[in-house]
Parts: sequence; structure tokens; C-alpha cells
Amino acid sequence: MRFHLLAAAVLIPIGGICIAADSEQTPNSDLTLPPVEVTTSKTPEPVDQTPAMVSVVDSEDLDDTGASNMASALGLVAGVEAQAGGDAGPSSAVPAFWGLHEFDAFLLVVDGVPWGGAFNPMISTFDLNDVQRIEILKGAAPVMYGATSFVGVVQALHYPAGEASNVASLAYGNHDSWSASAALTLPQTGDYRQSFAIDGQSLGFSDRREAVKNGQALYRGALSLDHGTLTIDAGLSAVRDVPPSPVVRSGTTLSPAIPVDANFNPADARIDQDQNHLAIGYARDTAWGEWSSRVSITRSNITDIRAFLHPDLSGAADTQNQSRRIDDDYLDTHLTHRFGNSLAFIVGADALYGYGTQTTRNGNSAYTVPLDGSVLPPPTTSLPVNEIGVVRDRRNFLGQYAQLDWNPDSQWDVVAGLRLNETFENKFSSDLVDPDPLVSETHQRNVVRPTVTLGASNRLWQSGSDEAVLYADYRNAFKPSALDFGPDYQPAVLLPETAQSYEAGLKGALLDGRLNWQAEAFLSNFKNLVVPSSSGFLVNAGGERLQGAELEAHYQLAPDLVLAGSLAYHDAYFTQYLFADPDTGSNVDVAGKALPLSPHLLASAGILYTPKTGFYATLVGNVIGRRFLDEKNTAPAGAYSTLAATVGYRFGRYAVSVQGTNLTNRRPPVTSSEFGSQSFYLLNGRTAWLKLSYSLDR
Repeated sequence: MRFHLLAAAVLIPIGGICIAADSEQTPNSDLTLPPVEVTTSKTPEPVDQTPAMVSVVDSEDLDDTGASNMASALGLVAGVEAQAGGDAGPSSAVPAFWGLHEFDAFLLVVDGVPWGGAFNPMISTFDLNDVQRIEILKGAAPVMYGATSFVGVVQALHYPAGEASNVASLAYGNHDSWSASAALTLPQTGDYRQSFAIDGQSLGFSDRREAVKNGQALYRGALSLDHGTLTIDAGLSAVRDVPPSPVVRSGTTLSPAIPVDANFNPADARIDQDQNHLAIGYARDTAWGEWSSRVSITRSNITDIRAFLHPDLSGAADTQNQSRRIDDDYLDTHLTHRFGNSLAFIVGADALYGYGTQTTRNGNSAYTVPLDGSVLPPPTTSLPVNEIGVVRDRRNFLGQYAQLDWNPDSQWDVVAGLRLNETFENKFSSDLVDPDPLVSETHQRNVVRPTVTLGASNRLWQSGSDEAVLYADYRNAFKPSALDFGPDYQPAVLLPETAQSYEAGLKGALLDGRLNWQAEAFLSNFKNLVVPSSSGFLVNAGGERLQGAELEAHYQLAPDLVLAGSLAYHDAYFTQYLFADPDTGSNVDVAGKALPLSPHLLASAGILYTPKTGFYATLVGNVIGRRFLDEKNTAPAGAYSTLAATVGYRFGRYAVSVQGTNLTNRRPPVTSSEFGSQSFYLLNGRTAWLKLSYSLDR
């Protein structure tokens, strides 16, 4: 097996390094201050004192492991899955936190801006080029971000204006894939600092029709102005995806009649997205503290053409040809006032505006194809349209918030946050199905609801760089129901989903700060869960409980050698849900059953040898435990493992590396389709890359 050769190439030289590690390592060498995070309060806070589980992945980690998407970037974060793909296309992903595998349950933030706004996380335009670090917060979003998340926050922070990774790279991979990127600091003009990043890629897959072609550009500027700093971010993204087809489940397993890489989409299938983004911020010191404001405007145009097989395995398929426009606007202003060194008070207000409009032209049972994928289906332009749907959804999520961060002494940190949310949604939907008459409805829902956060941490013990910190927190949250922009007529504006979560954990450092670790137990109760009814319409009729424990550790074995690992136990199950069983046509009470695609056990392990010059290598393995494909827990899917590796050499300004992902080439189901009934997307196959990088630093 070829992947064994690459794994051996990594492990053999690292084994020799490990033997010599004790002679090279000296106490207190290469000690650094604890990292800081800005996700919980929008101001820098030491991670070791934050009363929550926060992981930080920096630019060196991303570069050393060859991270190219969310899955590889978060590969060593405890309890997180983020495999590429899903209904939003191969450029996207469906992350899972705390055992909840839902596209819209987490918050994605890029440089302080909710990425996707009032609708859904815009993972398809999430770009790792020139990212300085990624912060991952478990649980509901802080009060500063409003009604946006239940189980986690992922924030990507690019290098600030006037700074950059200053690296250009070119790579070629299997399936005729290629990628290129550059990030550089531009010349400073007076007090004006600026930087620019650009990248593009073309990805092939074992499914020869599936493809990803995209490009992004980001300009960042900053100007010292009137005792403050004015910042500007301008970004462009173009995504050109050709999606795969999910595989239909038949009984307790995926249908053996459908080959792994069979594609049943029409000949003109594509998911195209053009996105423009502009953000302007201003921060300055005042007599009352630091005042910071940011306004962001994002415009996206999307064309979505594809088809989904009927679950009866007849080969009949429903097509959709969608034109979609999404406007996302964000405004935040807040003041941070410090009372000496022990108390910080943040007060602010924000507004999240979203407008989404879509026209879908559906061809129900438009064509029938053999299940072996041997026939290329016709384009939608040659197929009859027998259903036209229109949706226009306008959302205003407003809020006023305050958060107190109190350090009564060097051991304690107490955080309390309060937010008043006002959400307003107006939705128009129409549906014309031949030969029935046009139906249309307009619904609206206004909600005013407070949310709170309360947490505390206590440093139980400290000796030099070593410490142990105990923490606990409580968060309640609510989130207006998501709009999935699917092909079906769903006119109702449903009640918001709600959750209450509790966390308690320990974090700290040992061995002169070389071993950093954090562990926590969590419990979260969901209500008003949106689920499909027997009529096909979505309703608020479900409840869930998420509970479990997670552990994460990093050990600096030698100056350039790190061992990392994580272990998670998740118990995610329904507490209330009458499931409309499509096989029997009856409702089944699945309370107490595990959530679909939610494994009990997840683990990761990595060994990273990353000197600044010469040979370097990384090896990261992930194990995903047994889970079920269905709500009744009658269709089990076995555990699987993945392996990713990088082997490279740095000399002068150059670096050459060979990178591989999913070296075991396993293809299990990883994401369910909300549009294709009883259908599942598979894990992408093995990839291999040869990459050349050049440092632009002088």
C-alpha cells in the first residue's frame, strides 16, 4: 500500500529524533507566554484563564501540517469533525461539535465578522491563505455575537494590515489538481499600512465529474487617524463547484447497487458563487475606554444546479435549477472600560441584517438513469420544469450587550454577560406546481429574548510555568430557525431553537510548561428543534441532549518536536421526536435514540517535527467511532480512521514538501443530505500533493 511508504518516511526519521530528545531538551527552554484569544470578549484574554474550552491553531501549525480546508485545520481539536462536502458543495463542509452534526448549529467568524451573517455559515468561501490563527470555542456564542450558535464558534484571524505570512506557493496533486497562493506585505505609505493575499485552486476527485475551482483575494489596510486606527478589508471570492451525488441508503446500509463515485447530476450541474466583501473598522482610546466599531457588507450570487435520486432506487431523479442572492450586513460598536487592572466592562450594540431571495425551477422525476452511473444525464436546459418556487426572506437580528470580566486576585477570573436580543423575520414564499394553481404565503415572526453567560475560573496551583486551572460556565442561547434554501416549499417562519449548556473543566501546564492540556465535561439541552413532519413541512417538534467529555493535550518533547492528541466521548440523543418514518409511513418515537452520524468516541494523535531549516515532517491520525445513519438507530456505520502526513525540506527561502490526506483511502458516509432523502455524502478519497513554497521576507 502506497500510504504505508509515506507514513514510514515520516515515522522513521522522527523515531531517531525522539531518541535524542532528552539530550536536546533543557528545562525552561523555548518557554512562551500562554496564548491569548479574542473570541470570548473581542479583547485579548489569556487562554489559560478563560472559563471555557478554547483551542488555538496558529499559522505555523497550518503550514506545517499542510492544512488546506477546515477538516485538516481542525484535525487535532478535541471532538470536532469537519469533513469537506455536503449539500453546499465540495468547497463546503458540515462541522460537528459536541456530537451535533448540523450545518447551521455553529458560528463561523472571519476577522470579527460573522461569516454567513443571519443565514448559514458561508464555509464555501472560508479561506486559509494568510490566516494568522484560528480560535475554536466550544459551546454557545458569546453575548457579543448574539443569536448565532449553540455548540461552537470558529474564528479565523488573518494577519493584520501591514503584516503577512510573506509566502508564495505552488502545488500539484493527483487527479490533475493544482493550487497557487501568495501573501505579502505591501509598501507602507506614511501611516498607512497594507497587505494583500491571493490564491486559487483547481481540485479533481476520484469522481471524474466532481470538481472545485475557486479563487480568493483579500486586501487589508490600516491608517492611524485622530488618535485611533481606521481599518479596511476588501475581499473577492469566486467558487465554481461541480457537486458529487450522495449515496442512497437501502435498509441498514448504503445501497450496494450504487458505485462509490457514481454521479447522477445533470450534465450542466454546478454550484457557482461570486462573493464581494467590504469591512471598515475604527478603534480609538477615549476618556471612557477603548471604543471600537466595525461595519461589514457582503453580497453573494449563487447558481445551484443538480439532482437527487429518489430513495426507492428506481433511478428517477428530481432536478433543481436555483438562482440565489444573499445580502449580509453587520454592524457592531462597543466600549471597553477598565477599572484598574482587576475589572473590565464591555458594553455595546450590534445589528445583523440578512436578505435572501431565491427562484428554483424544479423538474420532479425529470429523468431516470441506471444506478451504476454509466449514463450522463441530460442538462436541465433540455428538461421540463414542473415546479417553480420563490422565497424572499428578510432578517434583522439586533442586540444590546454587556459583559463584565473581574479578576479579584491573580487566581480568579469571573465573567458575566447579558444580552437583549430582538429578532425580526419576514418571509414570502410561493410555489407553482403544474397543473395546480399558484400558492403563496407571507409569514413573519418577532422575538425579544435575553441570553446570559456566567463563568468563573480559579488557578488551583502554580509553580513557575506549570499550573492547574479549574473552570465552570453556564450559557443559554437561542437561534432563529435556519433557511436552507432548498427546492421544497417551506413557507412557515418557525419558533427559534433554544439551548442551555453547562461546562466544567480543568486546564493547565506541566513539565516546565512543555505539556499543555485541557479537559472538560459538558451538558446541553435543546428545545424547539426543527424537524420534518409526516407532511414534509418543517415544524418545531424535537428536543436533544448533548453530553460528554473532551480532552486535548500538546507536549513539547524537544525544541522542534511536538506530540499532540485528543480524546472525546459524546452522548448525543433525542429527548423528544416523533420521527416520520418514510419506510412505513408512520410516526416512530425515537426519544432516547442517538443522533444520526454522532459517534460516541473520537480521537486524534499527531507528531510534528518542524525545525525552521532542513527536514521536517508531520503525521496526524484521526479515529471516528461507530455511529448510526438513521434516527431509529437501525442502520449502523462502523468506525473508521484517517491518516494525513507531510514530509518536507526547508533551505534558504525555499521549502519543498509532499503532502497527503486520507492515506488509508477510506470512503465512509460522513454527511447526510437534507435535500436527497436517505442519502449520504462520502469522505473524499486519498489526495497527494507536491508543493513548492518561497519566502518573500528579506
